[in-house]
Amino acid sequence: MNILIVDDLHKVFLEKLDEAKIAYNYQPGITREEAELLIPEYEGLVIRSKFQVDSAFIDLGSKLKLIGRSGAGMDNIDEDYAKKQGIALFSANDGNKDAVGEHMIGMLLSLMNNLRRGDNQVRSGKWLREENRGYELQGRTVALIGYGHNGQAMAKKLAGFNVQVIAYDKYKTGFSDQYAREVSMEEVVRQADILSFHIPLTRETKNMVDEEYLFHFRKPIFFLMGARGGIINIPAVLKYLDSGKILGAAFDVLPIEKFPALAEQDWYQDLIKRENVLLSPHVAGWTFESYYKLSLFLVEKMISFIKE
Repeated sequence: MNILIVDDLHKVFLEKLDEAKIAYNYQPGITREEAELLIPEYEGLVIRSKFQVDSAFIDLGSKLKLIGRSGAGMDNIDEDYAKKQGIALFSANDGNKDAVGEHMIGMLLSLMNNLRRGDNQVRSGKWLREENRGYELQGRTVALIGYGHNGQAMAKKLAGFNVQVIAYDKYKTGFSDQYAREVSMEEVVRQADILSFHIPLTRETKNMVDEEYLFHFRKPIFFLMGARGGIINIPAVLKYLDSGKILGAAFDVLPIEKFPALAEQDWYQDLIKRENVLLSPHVAGWTFESYYKLSLFLVEKMISFIKE
């Protein structure tokens, strides 16, 4: 087995490969064009988010037996095509779950207590207490869409806030535990005070959160998106922010995540001017600790497969 690594990984990944005596070529600065020239000689590929591993790229890797992604999702890899070619796929979907949970709870608390607005006002010489009266999280119902690694970690981290956590997962049943209660989507739209997404981007979930989806919620909600930007229709969220159905929205991910393309979107200026919107640059799962864990968990899975 000889593995081409095209993205920056924690050194533990390379150390583990060395211990297992597995050959690799670590090229974190490589371009897609350069990788296309090299991939025919390799049985393994490891990537984070540098480029799309589409069918054309996979076809160039005629020797490929495995592809690993140091991240939670596989949306930049054509999974269906890779599997048809008999290629094993690995992710580190348990490596950044704690980071995502902490980050999204931090964004939620900031929204509910107007922390960004209050900070800006104090810095500009304004001391406005009544205008920044916040909401308490205690006693509210948090609805999680998706109850995989990230959803479960979020539920565990909410345990100390004295909230009711409910969860809907289209692909799982019987998953109620001490941290969350399994419910139907009908119960989610009826009960939710906070809505948080923990699902991958697939053909089915692309643009899932549109006007029709949000229309059915009975109560005003705080909206958290830390999954994938392609799941959301931003104009729909803006519409319900205007109507008051969404009290505040936090986005760690957006449908477009690079400048200048992001600034060119029709909705971008509207989004950034709102005080009840909080944004971060897709870093919820990207802590110093998760950098290590993503690499460690992925390499352990890959070595186990190779040594079988």
